[in-house]
Amino acid sequence: MLVKQLHPWDLTFQEATSVQKDLKCRLTFPPLKKRVKLVAGADISYSKKDPRLFAVVVVMQIPGMEIVEVQSEVGLSPFPYVSGFLAFRELPILCPVFEKIKNTPDVVICDGQGIAHPRGMGLAAHLGLLLNIPTIGCAKSRLIGEYDPVPEERWSQSSLLYKEKIVGAVVRTRAKVKPVFISPGNHIDLESSVKVVKQCVTRYRLPEPTRQAHRLVNQIRSRSVSSGEYLPTN
Repeated sequence: MLVKQLHPWDLTFQEATSVQKDLKCRLTFPPLKKRVKLVAGADISYSKKDPRLFAVVVVMQIPGMEIVEVQSEVGLSPFPYVSGFLAFRELPILCPVFEKIKNTPDVVICDGQGIAHPRGMGLAAHLGLLLNIPTIGCAKSRLIGEYDPVPEERWSQSSLLYKEKIVGAVVRTRAKVKPVFISPGNHIDLESSVKVVKQCVTRYRLPEPTRQAHRLVNQIRSRSVSSGEYLPTN
C-alpha cells in the first residue's frame, strides 16, 4: 500500500496541534457506495516497562471474516503518550505495516477515534488522510462528547454529540455489554461507518478485524518480551 508523507513525526505539541488543525480541513465524509469486500483492522500494543511499540494490521474478508493477510512491525516512537495526540505516537510505527500490505482493503477500522476528538483529528482520521482510503474509528471508550443512555438490547445506539454536533455513534454490539464508540475517519460518513462495523461484529463486543489485530499484536509482544529481545532506547 502507498502511504503519503504529509508531515514529519518528530514534532513539538504546538507543531502537532497545528498539523491537526490543518489536516482536519482535508477530511471528507461521503456515503460509502462501493461494496466492501476487504476490511483491515489495526492495533498497537505496548507496556510501561518496554519502550517499544508493536503494531499489527489484519486484512479480513466480508462476509465470512476470514483472515487474508497479517503484517506487523516493532519500533520506537518519537512522541510520548498524551491524550489527543495518539496519532503522533502510534502512526510512525503503524504506517510501515500498511506499506507491507499486499491486499489493499476497502475500509480500515482502527482501535481509536475518528473525528470524535477534541480537534476532530483522531488516529483513524489522521490515518485516512495518509492512506487515502475510508477509515473508521471504533474505540472501546469515549474521548469527548455526551450521549443519551443506550438501551441494553443488541444494536441499540445513541448519537455522540460534541459542541452541539454529532461526531459519532455509541453502539451496543452485544446485549448488556458496554457499547463501542464509532466515528468516521476519512472518506466515509457516520451511517456507513456504523454499517461496516456491524458487518464485522460476530459474537464479540469488538469488530473482528480490530479484535484479531489486538489478539495477534499482544501475542507478538508477549513472545518478544519472553525471549528477552529489546531495542535500544536511544
